[in-house]
Amino acid sequence: MKNSLSLIARTALATAVVVGSGSVWAAVSADEAAKLKSTLTPMGAEKSGNKDGSIPAWDGGFSKVPAGYKQGQPRPDFFASEKPLYSVTSKNIDQYADKLSEVTKAMLKKHPDYRLDVYPTHRTASAPQLVYDNIFKNATRAKTFQEGDSIEGAFGGIPFPIPKDGSEAMWNSRMAWAGEDAQGQYTTWVVTGQGKRIMATKYDEWFANPYYYKDGAASNFDGQYYKTKVLTLEPASKAGEALLAWQAFESEKGSAWQYLVGQRRVRRSPSVGYDTPNFITSGIGLFDEAFGAAGALSRHNLKLVGKQEMLVPYNNNKAAAASPEELVQPNFLNPSLVRWELHRVWVVEATLREGKRHVVPKRTYYLDEDTWCVLLTDGWDAKGSLWRGYFSLTLLAPDIPALLGNLVNWGGYNVQTGEYYLSVSTLGSPRQYEVTSRRPPEFFSPDSLTEGAR
Repeated sequence: MKNSLSLIARTALATAVVVGSGSVWAAVSADEAAKLKSTLTPMGAEKSGNKDGSIPAWDGGFSKVPAGYKQGQPRPDFFASEKPLYSVTSKNIDQYADKLSEVTKAMLKKHPDYRLDVYPTHRTASAPQLVYDNIFKNATRAKTFQEGDSIEGAFGGIPFPIPKDGSEAMWNSRMAWAGEDAQGQYTTWVVTGQGKRIMATKYDEWFANPYYYKDGAASNFDGQYYKTKVLTLEPASKAGEALLAWQAFESEKGSAWQYLVGQRRVRRSPSVGYDTPNFITSGIGLFDEAFGAAGALSRHNLKLVGKQEMLVPYNNNKAAAASPEELVQPNFLNPSLVRWELHRVWVVEATLREGKRHVVPKRTYYLDEDTWCVLLTDGWDAKGSLWRGYFSLTLLAPDIPALLGNLVNWGGYNVQTGEYYLSVSTLGSPRQYEVTSRRPPEFFSPDSLTEGAR
């Protein structure tokens, strides 16, 4: 990995002494920020392609909306006519080993019929000009404090487009652009080690992104940057249960509430975070694996290793529109429906802080340079054995415009037990992630959980 770090990554790392947890950093200089209008994209990615052209230059992304498209409809596969350039299997894994995550390699070795179909790379990430303008402002005003666990001075865009440490990079991921308020109807599927597919939960979910409200500003933002509410529809034994979560600039001040029908009351849920098993995934996933890296990450030191070229799931509209029976198969997602591409990713290593506990004491995050979304992770158990990995099937939504990474169609593989899950999935749903008009603040209040959330 060391030899594959890009020049930009090495330059950024050379400007700072990177210590484990991410020290307090001041905003970058105006001269550095100017790169966002020249050699870097507005998001902070390298604008140019790679040497052999297998990664093209970024040309503004993909924002062409199909004629007649209406918000919430399933998005088409914009690259349906393309064929794979090559496939990675257990037989040729060594040829591509430097471009694969550890969990991906483990899956290939464990399952002879697992493969990665690799397609031409398309840098489709896009956002409105207002978001780009805010990112440029954030570059010289945003900063972290409390050992990188909290931030201030940011609004309306990625806070740290030119990151100096792992904490800044992970804050970018948690605040990736996905529009303002949104909604959708989703399912979470789990597959047992014996290959049995089970619908764990079906639910309506609403998202609020006050951090991206057009009429907001850094000067008066209250720090509650993201809110989500879930109303369970199925199975019948859980119907009516509801969950509300708020994410905050001071990460430890994020809050969550849960409504259980049998108790008929709303309870604050301090355990909704870190390594608590996520009940929406029947406990196979952990709460801080949700959406790539949800909630506080303060139990780990976060080190920005650098940037490398990597094979990652990308532009997966075909998979997003598939039926559960087609995509969610024994042992792994149907390789014929999952699109992989070569992209540059930021690599962040998370190691357990002294005096802290977590069932995954070591993780490696792989963040898309164009969106900052977590595309893959590797996770090790307390014995140092490879254990679990997250994946995101990014959904291209030019109607927003955005490349949705951490909000829909994400999941994880357990390479030890053979279990896996796919959460917030759009499979078989007539409604995908839909940007909506702004809902009143009380819609995302704890009291609303007793009102059926409709």
